[in-house]
Amino acid sequence: MTHVVELRDVSREYGRPPTRALDGVSLTVDRGEMLAIVGPSGSGKSTLLNVLGTLDRPTGGSVLIDGIDVAGQTDAELSGLRARRIGFVFQQFHLSEGVTATDNVANGLLYSGVPLRERRMRAVEALERVGLGHRLGHQPNQLSGGERQRVAIARAVVHRPPMLLADEPTGNLDSKSGAGIVDLLHELHGEGTSIIVITHDNALAEKLPRRIMIRDGQLTADSRTASERVVVTAGGLS
Repeated sequence: MTHVVELRDVSREYGRPPTRALDGVSLTVDRGEMLAIVGPSGSGKSTLLNVLGTLDRPTGGSVLIDGIDVAGQTDAELSGLRARRIGFVFQQFHLSEGVTATDNVANGLLYSGVPLRERRMRAVEALERVGLGHRLGHQPNQLSGGERQRVAIARAVVHRPPMLLADEPTGNLDSKSGAGIVDLLHELHGEGTSIIVITHDNALAEKLPRRIMIRDGQLTADSRTASERVVVTAGGLS
């Protein structure tokens, strides 16, 4: 299976009369790929994130995660699918106050059936992986914004998912901390994780290998498709 996720003519409607947040979206993301999905507020990118992460089911079309069709899964099966295959990083960090970095990350394995001792061992490994081996016992209020986001990323990857979804991961950070998070995402990508960043920040998107534009619920541009057209055209001229 080469695609970590595939969307086929996906639509998502809300309310009565229905508002179409996604309108005929088709997208494939290869295993080990890194890309940004870019769009302004109200473009449908948050809905797309929820569909990609199986947090929301499409109204029409199909969504496949590692070849598994979401439509055929129960809610419990989808929860298991997310636990095994998808990591989430959000702009607001969503860390538990009064809880150490180690236990915040270990809690990412809370429903995996992994014993507490092993959860903490794997949390330490994940924190070391993101450069926070010296902050294991620190609580969120003792960490900088960039460090809190690194804890959130460690929690997202502690179960070693093949795909990481990052929603505005630098949105609450200063430029230096944000650059550090982008570097970390590139490192994780270099280790084989498929990474999808959802953002309104074109400057951030430009730092990623593939960029997809979304507007009014439709994908309007894809840098990979554009580069493929250039290669084909050049080949035809040679």
